[in-house]
Amino acid sequence: MGLIEFNKLPINTLVGADWKTFKAITKDRRVDPAWKGKYRLTKAVCRLLSVLAPLQDRKYDKMLANRPLEHDPVFILGHWRSGTTFVHNVLSCDKHFGYCTTYQTVFPNLMMVGQPFFKKNMSWLMPDKRPTDNMELAVDLPQEEEFALSNMCPYTYYNFWFFPLYMQEYCDRFMLFEDISPEELEVWKQTFEKLIRISLWNTGGTQFLSKNPPHTGRVRELVKMFPNAKFIYLMRNPYTVFESTRSFYSNTIMPLKLEDFSQDRLTEGILSVYTKLFDKYEADKHLIPEGNLFEVKFEDFETDPLGMTEEIYRRLRIPGFAEARPAIEQYVGAKKGYKKNKYRYADETRHLVEQHWSRAIELWGYDRAEAL
Repeated sequence: MGLIEFNKLPINTLVGADWKTFKAITKDRRVDPAWKGKYRLTKAVCRLLSVLAPLQDRKYDKMLANRPLEHDPVFILGHWRSGTTFVHNVLSCDKHFGYCTTYQTVFPNLMMVGQPFFKKNMSWLMPDKRPTDNMELAVDLPQEEEFALSNMCPYTYYNFWFFPLYMQEYCDRFMLFEDISPEELEVWKQTFEKLIRISLWNTGGTQFLSKNPPHTGRVRELVKMFPNAKFIYLMRNPYTVFESTRSFYSNTIMPLKLEDFSQDRLTEGILSVYTKLFDKYEADKHLIPEGNLFEVKFEDFETDPLGMTEEIYRRLRIPGFAEARPAIEQYVGAKKGYKKNKYRYADETRHLVEQHWSRAIELWGYDRAEAL
């Protein structure tokens, strides 16, 4: 257990942003009185740490900027709480994969300069379990890269954690890439490629393994960037996803936000964003070359993680399963006693999900009775 509980953070994750990104994200945004102290402390720490960012930029330009990627990435897609973390952890047992670490998500600009010092202090302070589902937390464990991207450029969906009233705007512009300018999109692409190179350098991998729900809405651009990328798409019972997402967002947004945001508005946002993400993926998945997409229900993966992982390697033509199998088997075996959160679906949940997400229920073949 770390010294600071997640829900009592005196700062938010923008402490790890470079100064230019911090100013761009917070420009023209109102910070409500209750969070002005957190904002000021976050701003002060960010400003102090930002003096080191140019040192990393120089090292990156010298060591990594012109290094070609050996392989296009493997992307794990799916809405939040669809099992993407578990699949990410399983596949990351394969040492040929590189990934974004938990430390990197908060301090992406302090990877090539000062990492040992800052990582040690972060490890000392952070909790060892995620507050939403009891999954392990540690500085070197794999993590989704959107938090890192939000500290490297202002054009990411996760700006909504700080300013949740703009959730729909950030979704449309920076997750679905609608109404984003060509200049903004180019900055995002360059930033993402920089993140990939640093991640591979940091973890010693040769192929980037991405787990990032917002990428589910970016398939069109990801295929343009990486024509031979592999995609794994996770589906999960929408009733479970709704309850789990509401719990996850509620627990995560409280210590990060800088403005007031009602539970009702959060629920509306979850329902809307899920629909937009589902529709965008379904509209664009045909752009993925044949043989480069594997869709799987999380319930099936969870029942037989080792067998399903082997099937993913086979179907996507990813080499090296035999070599990675012992480590994957060991990880999966250690998780057999893991207790997940259980949800009791109220009538309101069944009504909201069936009213807004019925297409997913029908397309994926979930029985409405399963929600009982």
